[in-house]
Amino acid sequence: MRLPIDTHLILVDVQLAIDNSKWGPRNNHQAEARIAELLAAWREAAAPIVHVRHDSTDPTSPYRPGQAGNAFKSCAMPCNGEAVIAKQTNSAFIGTALESLLEAAGATTLVIAGVLTHNSLEATVRHAGNLGFRVAVPEDACWTVDVIDRTGRRWPAEDVHQLSLAVLDGEYAEVTSTATVTAAILAERARKERKAGH
Repeated sequence: MRLPIDTHLILVDVQLAIDNSKWGPRNNHQAEARIAELLAAWREAAAPIVHVRHDSTDPTSPYRPGQAGNAFKSCAMPCNGEAVIAKQTNSAFIGTALESLLEAAGATTLVIAGVLTHNSLEATVRHAGNLGFRVAVPEDACWTVDVIDRTGRRWPAEDVHQLSLAVLDGEYAEVTSTATVTAAILAERARKERKAGH
């Protein structure tokens, strides 16, 4: 995989609220570690990072501003100079400045990770794909929870995760891994430095 050095890393809703027991069982307990790896690589490459924060308007939501759950998890804490976009719907593009920010930067390629795979992550990836961005989703840097369907059947989080990614892959995004995208962005940084050295 090749990634341009201006590939934006977009982290969706990686907030303390997602640990609330109301969401039920989750999958991929290594996702936070992978997200930390993504951030470390993007920072080393001096590539752009966008943190998306869900500011729920539901008074009972742990994501509501003013609640402890609204804060970012330690693995995804923004640093100075990194953009923070607040959203109130599932797609990070609705009612926010995200599209304008990306257009102003001339962005063409996005790496999107976070939660929940079948909810805000999927909605944001679909939206980005429909806007014409090239999107990569590292499957090990996102996770979801069990879903109970309208018949009462419980679908395990891993099944929900894999089905959501299967729907996205090839249609809206390229589903890949943290190792693949981090290697690609660091390789591009190295190429840029070699070129500058000549």
